[in-house]
Amino acid sequence: MQSNQLEKIVTPLLAWYHESSRSLPWRENKDPYRIWVSEIMLQQTRVEAVIPYFTRFIERCPDIASLAACEDEELLKLWEGLGYYSRARNLKKAAQTICEVHQGRFPEEYDEILKLPGIGAYTAGAISSIAFEKATPAVDGNVLRVITRLTENNQDIMETKFRKQMTMELEKIYPPKERGDFTQSLMELGAVVCVPNGAPKCEECPVNSLCSAYRNHTQLQYPVKKKKAVRRVEEKTILFLKHQNKIALCRRDKKGILSGMWEFPNMDGTMTEAQIAEWLAAKRFTVTELNKPAHEKNQLKHIFTHIEWHMTYWIAECEAVEQSDSFTWVTQEQLESETALPTAFKKVYETALKESDILFTMENAACSEEIL
Repeated sequence: MQSNQLEKIVTPLLAWYHESSRSLPWRENKDPYRIWVSEIMLQQTRVEAVIPYFTRFIERCPDIASLAACEDEELLKLWEGLGYYSRARNLKKAAQTICEVHQGRFPEEYDEILKLPGIGAYTAGAISSIAFEKATPAVDGNVLRVITRLTENNQDIMETKFRKQMTMELEKIYPPKERGDFTQSLMELGAVVCVPNGAPKCEECPVNSLCSAYRNHTQLQYPVKKKKAVRRVEEKTILFLKHQNKIALCRRDKKGILSGMWEFPNMDGTMTEAQIAEWLAAKRFTVTELNKPAHEKNQLKHIFTHIEWHMTYWIAECEAVEQSDSFTWVTQEQLESETALPTAFKKVYETALKESDILFTMENAACSEEIL
């Protein structure tokens, strides 16, 4: 690692950041709560997509105490569409810990921040430096890309040992002041100039004169990253069940992917009409119609980090249903305003409504006879 080379980036990078940084709602002040919420939301999610979620979330939960007291169902509804719902659950757990252990004040020290549920080294570094001006780097993919290009470093950025080494090297060059701005300047450079996909915007880079990859035209060779494991493909059959203008939902298991979330009834594999009819009969549903939409969109795909779902959905009109603890029946209005539905099942819901004749009005749904 070229420590002298890295030291030289501090001044021009800070000047560029002060002049060119994006105006983002979580940068309006140094409130650790807002910084924390934004960093958790930004994991696996683009800035443009996060902004409306962040704004809505802060309006409902403006501080640690309100987040700690937020009902789980409302919290998940606020998070609906962002995915990785364990992040939202851990936010609440951490807020409750702060209220119980730290008297409602966000801890300032890196080690204390790191102990909070759902916070890893990157997030702890970001909060500690941006909110409290500590020399604690926040090393993520953007920062690793910037540094490996600057120094033409061909180590695998996925190795934990290399990330720790990079963190130590960056700690050495932190300025005595504006440490939070320096952390954000590295993030910003990786997000808008030294970009991940396609050619970096090197002519716009404030430190291109210090960049070895730019000088040697090797930008696209960095960072070096081992290939991801091939995603496991799982076939799913999803059932969109209607009864008296209500829709059937059930809870997922408390372990595994989308743990504890609402879902449409479903089965592993691609089921035939006869198999579905048999399953419904076993659950004591009396079905008057069972349709597999002819439109090609009845086959949908959803990608998780390590799993890919290929989903085929069927629509069933139920004349009678047995009372069961396994199912909850909700109106369209409830589903859209109160109930958090994971994106995979949201795709089925939206497509089924658009591509079939089952669309019903909010008015009719609100007036429908209560069941169960």
